[in-house]
Amino acid sequence: MQKSNAADTGLRPRVVLIKDAPVIELVTPKLSGEVNSPTAIELKFTPTAPSTIKPESFKALYGTFQIDITPRILGVAKVTTAGILVKEANLPKGKHRIQLLLQDSEGRTGSQWMEFRVN
Repeated sequence: MQKSNAADTGLRPRVVLIKDAPVIELVTPKLSGEVNSPTAIELKFTPTAPSTIKPESFKALYGTFQIDITPRILGVAKVTTAGILVKEANLPKGKHRIQLLLQDSEGRTGSQWMEFRVN
């Protein structure tokens, strides 16, 4: 985690939104300030009709090195077509950057970056 956070991010290409890709919305926690641990985490998935969300396609990639932390998330939460709910997530202190990815039944991939600090 520390090496990934300390690594130079370099230049990143602009994100090109895929038309009608699924939307990943972070409902809680609010990331306007520092996050306490443990905390509730809720993600809401919204597909574009008539497509549906493919929960098995969910991926979470951590930091600059894009470390796949999906198995850790699946160990404490169930991914459904509606989203993810974790009542009490124990998060390590520090600054975190996670990219969330999700596909729909039409093969379109939605993406969402989350950056937050845990005190």
